[in-house]
Amino acid sequence: MTTDPAKTEPAVGAGAQQTAPQKVRFYQTGTHTVGNRLLDDAQRTVQASMDRSNAITSGHRACQGCGEALGARYALDAAMMATEGQLIAVNATGCLEVFTTPYPETSWQIPWLHSLFGNAPAVATGVAAALRVKGRDNVRVVAQGGDGGTVDIGFGCLSGMFERNDDVLYICYDNEAYMNTGVQRSSATPPAARTATTPALGDEPGNVFGTGKNLPLIAMAHNIPYVATASVADLHDLERKVTKAMGIHGARYIHIMVPCPLGWGAASNDTMKLARLAVQSGIFPLFEAEHGEVKAVQKIRRKVPVADYLKPQKRFAHLFKGEGDVARLAAIQRMADANIKRFGLLDGEDR
Repeated sequence: MTTDPAKTEPAVGAGAQQTAPQKVRFYQTGTHTVGNRLLDDAQRTVQASMDRSNAITSGHRACQGCGEALGARYALDAAMMATEGQLIAVNATGCLEVFTTPYPETSWQIPWLHSLFGNAPAVATGVAAALRVKGRDNVRVVAQGGDGGTVDIGFGCLSGMFERNDDVLYICYDNEAYMNTGVQRSSATPPAARTATTPALGDEPGNVFGTGKNLPLIAMAHNIPYVATASVADLHDLERKVTKAMGIHGARYIHIMVPCPLGWGAASNDTMKLARLAVQSGIFPLFEAEHGEVKAVQKIRRKVPVADYLKPQKRFAHLFKGEGDVARLAAIQRMADANIKRFGLLDGEDR
């Protein structure tokens, strides 16, 4: 992007006639448009590569602004590139399964299996075992599901997969509730959030404080080779972590935050903004761990109050009525600050 100074600076001299500034042309970068030529290969995402694989093609039925559709597309395309297309995916029941495979259609361009809501880790383990017996070591397996199928219904199968160190990468797309069946609370739903089963009623409206599970930390407790958190707010980081995970054998787990406009009561064009605010506030820390030890974190460049993240979401609207629920907002802020301290997320701070 260049401009001609002669056309943007006023002429010198009392009698000189000034010309209007030249309009600067902006090109979209990171796509197959002309703007893609402005980026080095290393800066392009998998979607901007001429060799992109398109694990999920167009025609699926995700909601407008769906973070899960975005996260799954980038994660699976990165996995396909890392394995040169030698990939099999196993999917738990949930939004991702429903909106990509309305019978008799499918948006998946790779071998893809679906069984039950809670057994995706077990099915993926069986697929990996069958490939091993057949000597197909070049074919890798990814299992995936939402927070309901991962943190709740599939938790036992997932823990077993971790404990056995099966050669499977499990990816959880966390939109913090059972969105496919009507926005019911899961054990990944944050405190104070309104859902169909935690209504904004009573003295303490929304989800109860002190409940739920932190599955990335639980995965780390299994001492598996690789655990990471990621966000659709940073697609390069997401792709890098998936690529790294596919270069490792054994059980691996990546937990991706994927905002849900419908379930969160947010504007469809705020998906990336909310994902970014979750990271910048510290409520969703980005880190990598190997064999139970944190090895790397993504620092927060500009810390924001957690209220900035909560306020655009209608599921937290009751916290901002009148003078606001100061005590409960402060409690959530303390949770974010505890994450910042625990993982050393601010510059100048170490764990």
